[in-house]
Amino acid sequence: MKEEKIILGEGTEFPLNGILTLPDDAKKVPAVVFVHGSGSSNMDEKVMKLTPFKDLAKGLAAHGIASVRYDKRSFAHGRKLMKACNLTVREEAIEDAVLASELLKNDSRIDPEKVFIVGHSMGAMLAPRIDAEGGNFRGLILMAGTLDTLEEVLFRQLEEMKNGKSKIMSWIASAQDKKFRKSFENLYEISDEEAKKRKYAGGVNLYYFKEMGLHRAKDYLEKTEKPVLVMQGSKDLQVNVERDFGGYKKLFGDRDNFSFRLYEGLNHCFVPALYDDISKATKEFSVERHIGEDVISDIAGWILKEC
Repeated sequence: MKEEKIILGEGTEFPLNGILTLPDDAKKVPAVVFVHGSGSSNMDEKVMKLTPFKDLAKGLAAHGIASVRYDKRSFAHGRKLMKACNLTVREEAIEDAVLASELLKNDSRIDPEKVFIVGHSMGAMLAPRIDAEGGNFRGLILMAGTLDTLEEVLFRQLEEMKNGKSKIMSWIASAQDKKFRKSFENLYEISDEEAKKRKYAGGVNLYYFKEMGLHRAKDYLEKTEKPVLVMQGSKDLQVNVERDFGGYKKLFGDRDNFSFRLYEGLNHCFVPALYDDISKATKEFSVERHIGEDVISDIAGWILKEC
């Protein structure tokens, strides 16, 4: 394995540091683009002591698969990004994922017909749209995703925190739930301008949610004939096995182009879970662990089969 530093979007308003990971003596190898979950994170998708994208990049390289990972635009240019526009996922994630796809396809060591997308969490929600809006991937790998809208996920998580074991977190979640539900009322009936006036947090307004909600993963997946791999851990507290993983299987379980993998005991980052309470997310991610070979070999095997 070897790693090369890159600048994604060099010469643009939002250049991003990244790493191209290659197997030794790479010649027309398959490759993947990693797309982050929600929030601002670096190229490794570092969550406290966990580094999912770094783990996957190194593991896939051992199977002969290249990858590109890069700092998320909101991580590298947060303040500038907020000032430049009414932020949507197009500016935050989609444009850069398309650039990453083009970067791989223009590298002579990569087979341009064998470039896949790996979306994690919110990245899995966006991956079908990224593919349709310029990514044009060979296939899609959706890790810990959901077919719900982002605000539905938000309210679900708040509800779980309200019913959690921590009284303080329950009180905070109850107050937030009441505030957000009032703010999100009639989101898809109000005008875009009104949605842009309603603030959410940190400079993000409700148009961010509305725009994303009008481009749902389900709508793209219903149309695609490309191979899709859906993956989730059984102890994932951010998305729900029955509702989310089960939702994919209910809608697409009879489609030949869909495959499904559920991993017993793994959490949202595909490492062994420590807790069963979403209010302990900080503790859950504060202990160093790494994605195991079972997950990595499943992804690699699926990619090589679909090439």
